[in-house]
Amino acid sequence: MSIITTQMTPGLTSFLKSVRSRPVESSIEHLISLLKRRQIRNSRPCAIATAHLIRRVVAAYRVTDVGKLIERVQQVGQRLTAAQPKEIAVGNIVRRVLGVIREEAEEDRDGENSGFSEANSDSRPHTPRDGLSPRPGLSSSISTFSPLRHGGLEPMDTSISSAASEDLFMPLDSETNHRPPLLTSHTSYAVTNTAPMVTSMFSLLSHPASNTSSPTATPGTQSPAPRRSLTSNALAALNSAKDLRAEVIEGIEEIIDELDQVDDQIAGYALEHIHSNEIVLTHGSSATVQKFLLKAATKRKFTVIHAESFPNNHEATHSCVIGKQQSDSEDELGHERFSKPLTAAGITVILIPDAAVFALMSRVNKVILGTHVVLANGGLVAAAGAKTIAKAARVHRTPVVVVTGVYKLSPIYPFDFDSLIEYGDASKVFGYEDGDLVGKVDVENPLFDYVPAELVDLYITNL
Repeated sequence: MSIITTQMTPGLTSFLKSVRSRPVESSIEHLISLLKRRQIRNSRPCAIATAHLIRRVVAAYRVTDVGKLIERVQQVGQRLTAAQPKEIAVGNIVRRVLGVIREEAEEDRDGENSGFSEANSDSRPHTPRDGLSPRPGLSSSISTFSPLRHGGLEPMDTSISSAASEDLFMPLDSETNHRPPLLTSHTSYAVTNTAPMVTSMFSLLSHPASNTSSPTATPGTQSPAPRRSLTSNALAALNSAKDLRAEVIEGIEEIIDELDQVDDQIAGYALEHIHSNEIVLTHGSSATVQKFLLKAATKRKFTVIHAESFPNNHEATHSCVIGKQQSDSEDELGHERFSKPLTAAGITVILIPDAAVFALMSRVNKVILGTHVVLANGGLVAAAGAKTIAKAARVHRTPVVVVTGVYKLSPIYPFDFDSLIEYGDASKVFGYEDGDLVGKVDVENPLFDYVPAELVDLYITNL
């Protein structure tokens, strides 16, 4: 009996099904291959694939050193970014994961420091200085962490730098640690036989690097207690990084959930921006724009003028308008492919060629655009034709609204606009059957446009 096996088309769906069962390095190479061959493309599929892969990398990493975990994620992110530099969403997801790791490490370190400071602030003995009577006790309203209570009775704090971590367990020399500082014009005349010099309150800004506590500091803002009182086991616990993989994986899963819910969150603002009897112009097959319009159609009656985005995206635009299913782009819209088309929601849709945009712009109330990525200067990279629409809207003083998820916001500054533009198959513009002209002209088919920030009036995100 023959066994029939089905071969899945390489893409986002097949990658997500194989990422848990494959070895980590094999999954990394698999995603790199899919990105290079453009079998996973556009911001959302690339972001989803990157988040699942990084989660797999973190889960399989067995070293508890946070620094090495960050280095590992950075290496994977650099390989993915080098595989497809045009997909800036890949780098955005890697940066967010690195931010999650650093945030968890900071919270864990702050928790350890606060625990050690609380444990040692009450256990240190407070002996009077030789030859002097102890100072009278202050009011109980002063916190035990305040230097006003123990400032003149405690020895000088000895800070331990990260560069000298190999000397943490070396014995401390009492003579060098109790050596009094030199007198300056800013130091007070406190007794210096065993206590450190007290900095004057009027010269705090002249001692930014001082390790002593400030008399004006508030409770809870003090530096940790002197580390000399800690045992070797406590110091070892400070130096050994805690296994934060569970918290990091939870943070990555929150990013994945955000990617699934981003369109619904943005659509929640639709009723505030689209009003009855308005004429809205859009283009392309953005799932975010589609859900935004469908949400507004639940309580508003308006008209949509839809530019078809020929020649790269016109088929997907037709399916967005009339609901025709696409068979060759499994991951173009993901599960949004099965959303109700605009016409089925009761929206009056007028499908126009791109050349008619300027002629109809005078009748349009607002323009709503999707985006591929939003750059650091406020400009954006969107589907080809977006710049023409934005320029026509500026001439007619029509507001341009861009809907985008936070995962598309990038810190990259567009120093070279041309490097951000991806070019597609030139045969969609000029057929190869016209052999006499193919060798005489240079044909370019840009897939994206760069839209300057001054052409955009409003960004709507999921925050």
